[in-house]
Amino acid sequence: MAAMSRDPVATATAVVAMLIDGRFGEVAGRFAPGLRAAVPPGDLRSAWATVAAAPVAVTGPAESEPGQAGLVRVRVPVGGCTVVMSVDDRGVLHGLRFAPASAPQWAPPSYADPRSFAEREITLGGGPGATVTAPSAAGGAGVVLLAGGGPFDRDGSSGPNKPLKDLAWGLATRGVTVVRFDKAPAPTMTEEYVPAALAALDVLRREPGVERLFVAGHSMGGKVAPRVAEADGAVAGLVILAGDAQPMHHAAVRVARHLGLDPSTVEGFGRRAALVDGPGLTPETPAAELPFGLPASYWLDLRGYDPVAAAVALPVPVFLGQGGRDYQVTVADDLTRWRTGLAGRADVTVRVYERLDHLFRPGAGPSTPADYARPGHVDAAVISDVAEWVARVG
Repeated sequence: MAAMSRDPVATATAVVAMLIDGRFGEVAGRFAPGLRAAVPPGDLRSAWATVAAAPVAVTGPAESEPGQAGLVRVRVPVGGCTVVMSVDDRGVLHGLRFAPASAPQWAPPSYADPRSFAEREITLGGGPGATVTAPSAAGGAGVVLLAGGGPFDRDGSSGPNKPLKDLAWGLATRGVTVVRFDKAPAPTMTEEYVPAALAALDVLRREPGVERLFVAGHSMGGKVAPRVAEADGAVAGLVILAGDAQPMHHAAVRVARHLGLDPSTVEGFGRRAALVDGPGLTPETPAAELPFGLPASYWLDLRGYDPVAAAVALPVPVFLGQGGRDYQVTVADDLTRWRTGLAGRADVTVRVYERLDHLFRPGAGPSTPADYARPGHVDAAVISDVAEWVARVG
């Protein structure tokens, strides 16, 4: 295999040439371990065949911009789509997706009034960048938002969607002060979330008009929210939105089956999940043998953490929100665990939004990965429910 250029644009251009030529194995050879484990060459071939319009050719210049965690994001227009890659300084791909040729841009949801709040950029203890969204008339509640697992920016960006920005702007319009922050991968889930979340809570403590602090997490952010609250010791309540309670490596196998991936791919997920469960998992286990290419330290941390038990042990109110159309985190596999563990608690509120997906956007019929390329917003009912809940508890 020829050496890949260290110039991110040159790397991305070479990768696109491989895709056009059908050299999917070579493209996969450029993947970082986590991406390689999640996207086998066969799945890459199928995805490319779905989005690439014939004749397939580069239709414009590549564009680059700084990404998260020191990566460079490069966009190359090709046929009927745009190939979007996250590239490091060694020419290794950490992200690859196929976006619509003219991807729509995020616009404020109708329930957000930018005139009612101000935003400022900060850094958290010299670490990640963050945004404080401060209402002009603070209502007493302050919320730290936690994105899902992996290298998400502070807005929780997924294609044209920015669910954490929707939440921040919607809540601030209703008098809630919000801090959200960029997040990079780390050796453990605890290190990925807790230090920055604690720093964000300290920022909220100094904000005018903030009297009660809440942690609101989406997806893995919901899973880790109890750990953050336990570490802080003064959080007034938890908002868990599509928080996964099923072990993540088991969920990976379930989702692979749900999506109808190639049987060999499903078997690979199952094999790696069994390694996480087994006694052979040690700090020295190679990341390439584990789900998503995450290091053994990450899985050992996860294996020793029960989010439901952690929430049960905390003497604080809990709001559980779940989309009925979510196939990643589901009512049957995840919300049921939360409900069972927290049964009998008068301070637990549960809301199931039957028409909403994993990003809490409305729709009809089964949710699919392609839905995430469709622009939308966190449903107004979720914003209202969370804002009203934090206003009355604590």
